[in-house]
Amino acid sequence: MTNHPPSSILHPRRILVRGTNWLGDAVMTTPALLRLREKFPGAHIALLTPDKLRGLWLNHPAVNETISFVSGESVFSVARKLRRWGETPGEPGLAPQNVEMTAREDARPTKFDLALMLPNSPRSAIEAWLAGIPQRIGYARPWRNFFLTKAVAPRAGAGKMRKRSVAEIRILADATQSGAGFQPASENKIAGKMPAPLSSAHQLHEYLHLAAALGANPEPLPPQLFVSLDEIEAAKKKFGLDKISNPMFGLNPGAEYGAAKRWPVDKFIAAAKEIQRRTNCTWILFGGWSDLELTSRIAAAIHDSRFTHHDLCGQTSLRELMALLELCRVLLTNDTGPMHVAAALGTPVVALFGSTSPELTGPGLPGDPRHRLLKSDAPCSPCFLRECPIDFRCMNDITVERVVEAVLSVV
Repeated sequence: MTNHPPSSILHPRRILVRGTNWLGDAVMTTPALLRLREKFPGAHIALLTPDKLRGLWLNHPAVNETISFVSGESVFSVARKLRRWGETPGEPGLAPQNVEMTAREDARPTKFDLALMLPNSPRSAIEAWLAGIPQRIGYARPWRNFFLTKAVAPRAGAGKMRKRSVAEIRILADATQSGAGFQPASENKIAGKMPAPLSSAHQLHEYLHLAAALGANPEPLPPQLFVSLDEIEAAKKKFGLDKISNPMFGLNPGAEYGAAKRWPVDKFIAAAKEIQRRTNCTWILFGGWSDLELTSRIAAAIHDSRFTHHDLCGQTSLRELMALLELCRVLLTNDTGPMHVAAALGTPVVALFGSTSPELTGPGLPGDPRHRLLKSDAPCSPCFLRECPIDFRCMNDITVERVVEAVLSVV
């Protein structure tokens, strides 16, 4: 006897997608969401997302609405919110600020047919299970398979983010110092012209593979975000950028994950000065409140009566950040969330990789020639650690000259 998939999987009308918790990861899910919309054009797709990321999805064509939760909110509270979905906003259990309709909304239906969990966490599966959603799809993982009705096997060729041990890093570093296994940088890399690498291991394929479990097309699309011209003009006016006539370049020197992802600040300063001298650009400095010391140091160092800069660290909302990143001619950045946002808005990116891998988490669609992704030949990179246990050679070996040439090659 053949077991046919339930109709709610083949023809779902109401889909809940559990979104990821980090900005960069969320941007990398957009190709999968767009493929899901392509497969189910008439379905009502709701995205369950952390409240801090809710603005990312405003007017996104893949999503009908967002349902948000705040940091520290319990799994039971989120599940109760999902169970009560479809009731009138404002009733107990579903406050208006937790549900935001997009431009695709008409009449909200009453119950979810299916939940697609993009994160691999047990919590994401438990939320949908407690909410009573009948079909629950996600990657097979220990401690959560019980809560799934369809556990998707890992994708062939999936990339791994294995953290290296300190002992392994020291062995690799010692081998390089003794000359074993050393490979000099290629001319292309020295010139700072390394384009985004083609990679089937990229994280966006992981999310596409999950969407394909519902019959969606697994072929990659560029990550895409959307802001309006009105939002761009409003942000320019708010931050005093509406009178600037010279090109605006973005600079994002922070990285929330840890210091191992941050190019040294003195190198950022030297590169920013040289690029400004050669292009007469206005630098727009971006970052969160935790990056304020970094951007303040850079702003003070590049201050020159001949040039202008604007330090907007910690001052923008997510939508304002998106509007200003689209306005920039290029973004010079570490591997961090705004890097992905800029690429998804069509802004060329020059990104510096040390402890992480451009093959796994580079900006935009793998192979996009608009971007320049720079890394050194340090044999211990990528280590995926927050702090470097040795001499930080992966970032120190990326020279100011390479970065300057990379920026000039895309503007």
